Amino acid sequence: MMPSAVITPEQKKVTISSKRQFTIPQKFFTKLGFGREAICTLGNGMLIIEPAKPEGSGAFAEQILSDLISEGYSGKELLSEFKSRQSKVRPAVEAMLQSAREAAHGIGDYASYDEVFGEETQ
Repeated sequence: MMPSAVITPEQKKVTISSKRQFTIPQKFFTKLGFGREAICTLGNGMLIIEPAKPEGSGAFAEQILSDLISEGYSGKELLSEFKSRQSKVRPAVEAMLQSAREAAHGIGDYASYDEVFGEETQ
């Protein structure tokens, strides 16, 4: 049997329910930026729980910033235009998903990969 660990100021003992559930302390939840999902990793006899980051959001953000910089934006204008364009990504993806659902059910038009992204050049 392992000896009890010493609890430090950056640790908190939590209770695990009969359904294997526990509550992340508010201080940790807020400080680490948790949302509705978490990533659990098992290693070295420990369970590590970290906030899940939205997939692909970094790639979109980098592409948006790259485009804005190449268009000559900087300073406050860059930040303002970045926020504006970034706010349009989710609605655009949702519209694409809806179109894909309709195409899968034989409703409406559909586009090929090449029509959406252009033909690949080598």
